Amino acid sequence: MSLAKLPQPPLGALPADLEFVEGLVKRSGSSFYYGMRMLPPDRRAAVYSIYAFCRVVDDIADEPGSLVAKREALDGWRDRIAALAEGRADDGLTRLLLLSTRKYDLRGKDFLAVIDGMQMDAEREIVAPPLATLDLYCDRVASAVGRLSVRAFGDASMAADRVAYCLGRALQLTNILRDIGEDAERSRLYLPREWLAEEGVPPNPLAALKSPGLPRLCERLAALARDHYRGAEEAMAACDPRAMKPARMMAAPYRALLARMEKSGFRHPEQRVRLPAWQKAWFGFRMMTA
Repeated sequence: MSLAKLPQPPLGALPADLEFVEGLVKRSGSSFYYGMRMLPPDRRAAVYSIYAFCRVVDDIADEPGSLVAKREALDGWRDRIAALAEGRADDGLTRLLLLSTRKYDLRGKDFLAVIDGMQMDAEREIVAPPLATLDLYCDRVASAVGRLSVRAFGDASMAADRVAYCLGRALQLTNILRDIGEDAERSRLYLPREWLAEEGVPPNPLAALKSPGLPRLCERLAALARDHYRGAEEAMAACDPRAMKPARMMAAPYRALLARMEKSGFRHPEQRVRLPAWQKAWFGFRMMTA
């Protein structure tokens, strides 16, 4: 059932605002929309508002347009996040973000970190960043989203923040390994400069794809991602089990994807590895029935 059609609107939100935000999430085409339907209505509405915010600022960074226009649009969102702390909102999404922030004590600095990560993508073509910069990027575009999400899931502890720290990095590194070929076509290479040098891989996106050292580098990055998945599991043990259920469900298909890429030996990095249809259907079933 749509959140807007429940007898008591979640978070006390306007039905029109709930429909607007839910529509943004559904139109993204992600399985996230259906997976988060496991959550109670208030938490689901809050998580949808977080995800919709991320989609909107990500679209600003990714869609065609001048750098000046992108900076202005991202700065506009920084102003909107600042306004939330003053109890002000100007549209359906920010009104729902305001209600979510009040209900679950979402932190403005985490929203701003997401915007900063999108600006990193918007301002330049990221090619072979230093390892520290890559880690910062992962923190901003993934772990910061996690820090917002775990609070909406129901756990605002330091252990939950640790889950976000580790799982966000694990998921983003998995995405990077999956998308090496597609990123190269966009003149991007999200692989650490130091490791490229150590493995003899040129810091050029298209040339890197043909380097015999690239599979070794990918194996190292996969090992780092696995370490972060383990760190997330360890941190979850100190968290509210029910609150961590959505995080576990999100991690499962990504861990399976990482394992599939490792099994391939990263021999064809230009080809995007995908989970087979039956496995995606299984994960989708588990998410929808959990």
